[in-house]
Amino acid sequence: MRCINLYRYLTETKKEFVLSKQLLRSGTPVGANVREAQNAESNADFIHKFGMAQKECDETIYWLELLFASKYMSQEEFSSIHPEAEELMKMLRSSILTLKQKNNNTTKDS
Repeated sequence: MRCINLYRYLTETKKEFVLSKQLLRSGTPVGANVREAQNAESNADFIHKFGMAQKECDETIYWLELLFASKYMSQEEFSSIHPEAEELMKMLRSSILTLKQKNNNTTKDS
């Protein structure tokens, strides 16, 4: 929702349409991929969906950084959302690594 709200703000207030659209396109699939992972058919499918979410999250961070560097976002606006995106990225990465390690240990025990 933060990406959607930021997109609205950027288009309505700043009249910025290109970078904000990229942010919207990369920010919204993160939640969708996490939701899909909840219904994964296997651990590999779960890891794949979280991997896709991680890539989209990383791209979203890039667009946030570019919007800030190009002065479409103030320091306050950037500081409000960027750390949250970085934290989400860490959580996704950690979940993927944990499940991969768990899968490796299960494979070794078999």
